[in-house]
Amino acid sequence: MKKELYQRIGETVYREVLPNGLPINVVYKPDFAKSYAFFATRYGGMDTRFQLNGTWMDTPAGIAHYLEHKMFDTEEGNALQDLAKNGAEPNAFTSNAMTGYYFDSTEKFEENLKILLSFVSVPYFTDESVEKEQGIISQEIRMIEDNPDWRVYAGMMGALYHNNTAKTHIAGSVESIREITAKTLYDCHKAFYTPGNMVLTVVGNVDAERVKEIAASILPKESGPAIPRDHGAEPAGVAQREVSRRMEVSMPQFLLGFKCTPSAQGESFLRRSLIGGMASDLLLGDSSPLYQRLYEQGLINGSFGGAFEMMPDTAYLYAGGDSRDVNAVAAEIKKEARRLAADGLDHDFYERVRKAAFGTMLRSMNSFESIAVSLTEGHFAGYDALKFPEAFDGITEEDVRAFIRDELTEDRAAMSVIQPK
Repeated sequence: MKKELYQRIGETVYREVLPNGLPINVVYKPDFAKSYAFFATRYGGMDTRFQLNGTWMDTPAGIAHYLEHKMFDTEEGNALQDLAKNGAEPNAFTSNAMTGYYFDSTEKFEENLKILLSFVSVPYFTDESVEKEQGIISQEIRMIEDNPDWRVYAGMMGALYHNNTAKTHIAGSVESIREITAKTLYDCHKAFYTPGNMVLTVVGNVDAERVKEIAASILPKESGPAIPRDHGAEPAGVAQREVSRRMEVSMPQFLLGFKCTPSAQGESFLRRSLIGGMASDLLLGDSSPLYQRLYEQGLINGSFGGAFEMMPDTAYLYAGGDSRDVNAVAAEIKKEARRLAADGLDHDFYERVRKAAFGTMLRSMNSFESIAVSLTEGHFAGYDALKFPEAFDGITEEDVRAFIRDELTEDRAAMSVIQPK
């Protein structure tokens, strides 16, 4: 395997792409007893429409998440139990653009890795087990739908986007998951759970060559074709300026979103992510002038915050929390964005934010999970996540100001509000 040293962050990574198309990353950590394995596919909640064998397929919302739930079933029993018996702590998650399966353990790592690769690559569903799962996931969906935090976020995404499937709930709806059958799950597994569409990342004191040998012995010898996807043709402008609903909350809750320009894949994706994150901190961070002013006026509390998010064909910056006057807070956010665009950034504050952002990413290297997920997300988006120091080097104060000027404008803004019943 090819060895690569990242001297600026003190990491060593062994890499190779198997003949079947599977990329493998092994991040060597010789001083740790724990090892972590992450096996992920570039398939998430927003991938509901895709082309398989020359035919476009429209699948039910929530199917990627449903498939994640069912993947632990094996003909012999349940892979979660098998891993737990070996002292591992396994789990999985589905995001908009990815599904990942992982475990960490301090013993029997190779045996656990074989279990992980086996159950993820060889599905086992029956009509009875698929139908039984509907009740479990339906209950999960109802609980989420009763959560004001999720409702206000879903409202914002629906207001920002006309057609983009990023606004689709990852778990789907009670109605949509009723359409899922064992056949649709097998079809989606065949399309997306194929070596060329997946990444295996291991972090710990492990033998990189053994990881490669195990993967090569268990996984299919060939990969399926690349799968075209359709995330929806998205026109310029937001779908709605404001959406509102009433729930059992003690104070109004809101999210103000800005529909930003998506980035192409590659190093520009990482660069754009860092610029948007710093723009969010400069405008909304708890040490920003805006935050301090709104807090002193009693318009926000500790729930206030914001972030910049990127997905395939999607990018948005948002801010919100609880407030007795959501319209006043939203107006102040827009006003502050206009001021920063016109007057420029405070240089000293910008430098503090830049150093803090760099430090946060550097500290994330202490987390095996963070390293594995970052490397995987980077591979799927076409960049090397461990080269973030070099990406920071290429960002200027003017780049961040230009982002605020061009992206955080009135015509790109939409707001979601939850009012008390």
